[in-house]
Amino acid sequence: MPHRSALVFAVMLALSPAANLRAQSPTSTAQPSPGAIAKADRDRALGILDAIAKGIQNLYYDPKMNGLDWNAVIASARAKIVESNSLNEALTQIAVAVSALNDSHTVFEPPARPYRLDFGLEYLMIWNRCFVRRVRPGSDAEAKGLKPGGEIVTINGIVPSRQNFRNIEYLNYVLDPRPEMQLEMRYPSGEKEKVKVTAKLTLSPDLAYRLGAGVRYDVYRRNENVIHRMRMQVAQRGDVAILKFPWFYFDSDSFYWLSGKIRKNKALIIDLRGNGGGAVETLKYFVGMFFDHDVKLFDMVQRKKTSAEVAKSEHAIYFPGKVIVLVDSESASGAELFARVMQLEKRGTVIGDRTSGSVMAATSFYFVSSGVDYGAEVTIANLIMSDGKSLEHTGVVPDEFGLPTQEALEYGSDPILAHAAQALGVTISPEDAGKLFPYEWPKD
Repeated sequence: MPHRSALVFAVMLALSPAANLRAQSPTSTAQPSPGAIAKADRDRALGILDAIAKGIQNLYYDPKMNGLDWNAVIASARAKIVESNSLNEALTQIAVAVSALNDSHTVFEPPARPYRLDFGLEYLMIWNRCFVRRVRPGSDAEAKGLKPGGEIVTINGIVPSRQNFRNIEYLNYVLDPRPEMQLEMRYPSGEKEKVKVTAKLTLSPDLAYRLGAGVRYDVYRRNENVIHRMRMQVAQRGDVAILKFPWFYFDSDSFYWLSGKIRKNKALIIDLRGNGGGAVETLKYFVGMFFDHDVKLFDMVQRKKTSAEVAKSEHAIYFPGKVIVLVDSESASGAELFARVMQLEKRGTVIGDRTSGSVMAATSFYFVSSGVDYGAEVTIANLIMSDGKSLEHTGVVPDEFGLPTQEALEYGSDPILAHAAQALGVTISPEDAGKLFPYEWPKD
């Protein structure tokens, strides 16, 4: 259950933004004539395809490969690689093949780029519309006049939606990163404007953090920054505690610390908005804090066996008070599982937007060849909840919908958190709620 949230990668070809990446079965066995791609690049891409295809087939939880003719999918990718005009286009065909599985946690990870791109803005899907959530001070995005709350109509010519949002991010940041992003904005007046945003480019040969990438001081520095930004934070209002829980990578000591902060409260608000998931063990420990008995989380349906995952009651840190869980479209994987368990066990109320629907268990594998590393993340289990259903592609439907407005985004207020507090008998203004956990931009 990796931290990175992802949807099936039916992304658009870099050379043809309107094209769909979903692999099709070949319609002919005839071999196409070679494209303009250099022989060395073509051979390299074919080698990567073969390694990725074999690795996924050996590890994927469903031996029937989700009903695909996997050999035909790979044969189609081989033919299209031969026709490709660049290494980027060839690598795109590998992503096409992997995306055919329609699986949120099975993802091709191409050779890492020796740089990072920072466009200075973050955006968020709210229901099925995309809005600017934050703009980094001093960025080109700020200089171009982008502000939180602006609606993004297209990103590089593509209309963002729940179905393709992660695909767009994968294309722009992983598969075919380019230093400029074309946005079409729409303002509350109805006026539209096209804006070209230039990214800040930072050279970093260790960007991948993967086998073969090497380790240097800047990697440690970035890791320390991530750990600081992703820490648990607790705010106190009356006899209600508010917990910002940004990912599922915490050890037992962290939960004992949390218990000391919240144990005297009558209620707890758990903010899982933007939480992309993490480790199963963290999920089990966290769930165990809220039950005086063991709770079945889900059945893990693997290739050769099915086993139940159970969260044992953590009596030493048990919290008996009321619980409200906040989620949004970026709450994924472990965050979704936690929210759904609280619903199914009638232990808490879930408020917010429908969650990501990216809920599988996965592992990763990597190869290093001539100093180039690449690999894939592969689903090794489907997770079936106690109601017999999977959250994959459906997500968690909140008990109560709560969607931020454009005005709230623009002024940094948080009416959703304020409403949750009000439901527990505590008054916090939306403006004050928005200031509880100030956002910290990643450091270079």
